[in-house]
Amino acid sequence: MASPAHGDELVLLPLGGAGEIGMNFNAYGFGPPDERKWIVVDCGVLFGRETDTPGVDVIMPDIGFLEERAEDVLAIVLTHAHEDHIGAIGHLWPLLQCPMYATPFTARLMEDKLAEAGLQDRVKTRVVPLGGKIKLGPFDIEFHSITHSIPEPNALVIRTPLGTVMHTGDWKLDPDPLIGEATDEAAFRKIGDEGVLAMVCDSTNALVQGHSGSEGDVKKGLTELIGMLKGKVAVTGFASNLARLQSVAQAAQAHGRKVALVGRSMHRITGAARETGYLDDFPSLIGEDEAAQLPDNRVLYLCTGSQGEPRAALARIARGDHPTVQLGEGDAVIFSSRIIPGNDIAIHELHNQLSALGVEVLTVEDHFVHVSGHPCREELSEMYRWVRPQIAVPVHGELRHMSEHARLARSLQVPQAVVVQNGDMLRLAPGRAMVIDEVPAGRVYMDGRVMTEADAGLTRHRRAMAFAGFIGITLALDGKNRIAGEPSFFFEGVPEDVQEPVREAVAATVKRHNPKRADEEDLKEQVRRAGRRAANDAWGKKPVTRVEVLWV
Repeated sequence: MASPAHGDELVLLPLGGAGEIGMNFNAYGFGPPDERKWIVVDCGVLFGRETDTPGVDVIMPDIGFLEERAEDVLAIVLTHAHEDHIGAIGHLWPLLQCPMYATPFTARLMEDKLAEAGLQDRVKTRVVPLGGKIKLGPFDIEFHSITHSIPEPNALVIRTPLGTVMHTGDWKLDPDPLIGEATDEAAFRKIGDEGVLAMVCDSTNALVQGHSGSEGDVKKGLTELIGMLKGKVAVTGFASNLARLQSVAQAAQAHGRKVALVGRSMHRITGAARETGYLDDFPSLIGEDEAAQLPDNRVLYLCTGSQGEPRAALARIARGDHPTVQLGEGDAVIFSSRIIPGNDIAIHELHNQLSALGVEVLTVEDHFVHVSGHPCREELSEMYRWVRPQIAVPVHGELRHMSEHARLARSLQVPQAVVVQNGDMLRLAPGRAMVIDEVPAGRVYMDGRVMTEADAGLTRHRRAMAFAGFIGITLALDGKNRIAGEPSFFFEGVPEDVQEPVREAVAATVKRHNPKRADEEDLKEQVRRAGRRAANDAWGKKPVTRVEVLWV
């Protein structure tokens, strides 16, 4: 490793995932302030919610700061294939157009994602073997396998002339992960022995005492539970958790059930897994049509939709509009997952729909059918004892998670623990870690096929219309600025009892119009206010109100 030059700095710039769970995007910069070279670790999304962002499919970080420096961005390096770490690639890669590095399973899933975005001929994902190394300018990066809820999660050891950073990605300490190897304690202790400047670390479960639990134990719980059920069984969870899918399939086989996959993600991910050498012990599958012909106690469905997604397989089954799968009295659905914050309402509604069909709903609240893929406090403490960084930087969490993570790190005698938010440029070296700059960091929405800035007002207006409806008013003016004819109205989502007071208020305002004193814009605003005020007086709500003028 070369020695640092005068003026060199090592900085961390989170643009997503610092202050929220999701949308992970972290950039590392090295060099003097005006000549830094950058690498990006992960490029993820958040998913829109009808309550907050109606009509928005995905939410991505605003990377305008790096876009302006795209020629200095050396690469995007991916830790693993969850959507909150890779989901924005198809939308944001064109802004950077740099090489991309990933291990085999992640790279295989990226092929599909790039194809969806029409980028398959423009982007070449460079495949790194498990435990592989790459050199990108001043960054020497080593991939270290760790355990999580997906194949091939990687911690990145990033060596620079100013010190080593360990970027954990998402992880846990699972002694029996079922797919992949358990975390190599000796390897991480060796990294710590070499000296680690900073550890940038997952904070998801920093508030949770104890240990996250093992996939091996979940398999036992699922096998026991499935053996107790008599009717048709559906199990839903994250398709990317191959160990869980294999556990369910083997449990079904142990009790004489055949397995059918239901939902595109199930087929896509299991296909990618087989292509990259996983699921060798997966029982043979049957199609949905064949499953429908079997006795109820001989079938198990692996379904998408554990988070209440309205277009997922389980939601369609619960609504009764799935073409081949029907559930009813005597059947059971196992939710082998936890509720992601924000999905509570959708999931509980799904539970209620299934219950209305007579289906027994079984969750982690009542049965041992799920463990988290993120470290609880005992695991965090263990990793700090192995790695012994000089600086702890919590990421991948809300502020309450990250703040508690920092307190835990300090209690473990980490010299510095720094809580940053998106846009904070944290200098890791030289000197004490400190925020030296704040760059623009916001959100970008994917609204259908259109990418928009979060502050464009679209979602605000949609929320307003969802709450209080819309009033459109059209006026006609002649060449002398005089009212011609009667105003016309368009009401959407406004009660009929409110419409007449609006018409009356607008008519009164129009009647007072003085063509010599009020121009077009003055008139439009007077009418808009009158209509909106009348609606509020009659209803207690203020509809979105627009006034247009036609010249005749």
